[in-house]
Amino acid sequence: MWFTSFAKLQKKGVVGMNYRNVELIGRYNKRSSYPLVDNKIITKKIAHDVGIAVTELYSTVESQSQLKNLHDILLPYENFVIKPNHGSGGKGIIVITHRNGDHFVKASGDVLTLEDLRRHISNTLSGLYSLGGRYDIVIIEKLVVFDPMFAKYSYEGVPDIRIIVYRGYPVMAMMRCPTRSSDGKANLHQGAVGVGIDLKTGKAINAVVRNRPVEKHPDTGYDFSGLHIPRWEEILNIASLSYDMTGLGYLGADIVFDKNMGPLLLELNARPGLAIQIANDKGLRGRISFIDAQKDIRNAKERVAFSMNSVSLI
Repeated sequence: MWFTSFAKLQKKGVVGMNYRNVELIGRYNKRSSYPLVDNKIITKKIAHDVGIAVTELYSTVESQSQLKNLHDILLPYENFVIKPNHGSGGKGIIVITHRNGDHFVKASGDVLTLEDLRRHISNTLSGLYSLGGRYDIVIIEKLVVFDPMFAKYSYEGVPDIRIIVYRGYPVMAMMRCPTRSSDGKANLHQGAVGVGIDLKTGKAINAVVRNRPVEKHPDTGYDFSGLHIPRWEEILNIASLSYDMTGLGYLGADIVFDKNMGPLLLELNARPGLAIQIANDKGLRGRISFIDAQKDIRNAKERVAFSMNSVSLI
């Protein structure tokens, strides 16, 4: 049954912003641990240290003075992603799929010049897209190689998988599928499709665009009922391990599926939003209460097995 209003979702145990901020983030996320996820460079390092594969870091721009060498910095790369190190919500991210000299083509087909990128990076360094508006560092990283098995469910971009992890247990998941209106980015606020994913099977169970139910991708026309994410248990293990490496009791793990590398940790979020509940047509509160009732101490793989076999039923 599709939810047509927030009131209906509340009846299913929806978690609201106040509950999230006080009972989840405030109680289980130590502020001293925030730099582990707010700083994407640090996240890559600690993930690598525990054996989690991450998207490859090409280069960083840390000062305005480096911008005069931007041509040389970008010269080795035919495609890449530019993002703020301390950004959130997909803001400030530019995806370059190919280039013609110093003309760079975005996923949407729009063409940017070297001067356009220099201006964007300058603004990013100045804190335009960072958390709290603080001075930032710009990351240039490898573009994920699109896996054709997801071609039907994405428009000019790479879908990612968001998993909410509570006290080490994956409790809810969705795939975010880029659309024309989202400029090829997997960002729900910009118009990407949020597809609820069953924790046990990795299969699609629901889909929404801007909180409105859909059955098919608005650009490709393919029905989401056939979406099934492979290597699902491996993906959940990455999410569960993210708790062990950060100590954050409430976090969002964003994972992408690379054609050659398989599942890669893209980034972590200490303040994940709540739209995942709408994508799943289900509230989080019941699953959170179920985890709170557990007394056994489990490692990451055991937590994943428990989530797949028990939490998925709540």
